[in-house]
Amino acid sequence: MTPLVAVLLSIGALLIAALAGYALYLWRRVWRNERQQAALQARRHAEIAADLRILANCLLDEQVPLIEGAIRIKVLLDNYDVGLGQDPRCQVFQDLFDATAQVPTHAAWKALDKAERRRHEAAFSALELQHKAAARRSARWLLDEALAPKAA
Repeated sequence: MTPLVAVLLSIGALLIAALAGYALYLWRRVWRNERQQAALQARRHAEIAADLRILANCLLDEQVPLIEGAIRIKVLLDNYDVGLGQDPRCQVFQDLFDATAQVPTHAAWKALDKAERRRHEAAFSALELQHKAAARRSARWLLDEALAPKAA
C-alpha cells in the first residue's frame, strides 16, 4: 500500500467517523424532540380533561346554561378524544351542538332584533326541557367513568 492510499484511507475513515457522529447527534435531537412532543401532548390531554371535569361539574350544579355547557363539552371532547366524543353516552352534546349550530353568536347575536332573539331563546328552552336529563346523565358519566382517574 502506497503512502498516498494510506492517507486517503485515513481521511476517508475520519470522514466516515465524523459523519456517523453527526448522524448520531441528529438522531438524539430527533428522539429528544419526540419525547418533548409526547410530554406536551400528555400535558395538553390532562389540561383538557381537567377542563372537561370543571364543565361537567358546572353543568350538573347548573352554574352554566345547559346549552352553553353542552356545546363547550362537545368541542372539548372533540379535542380530547374523538372516540369519546362519538360515544353514544355523549350523543346529547352532539345533538345540542347540531341543534344550535345555526344560531348567531357574539356580535351577530347582539345585532338580532328582539323577536328573533326570543325565537332562539324559546328554541333553547325547548331543547333544555327535551335534553336536560340526558345531558346531566352524560355529564355524570363523564365524571364518574370516562374522565375518572385510572387506578394504578
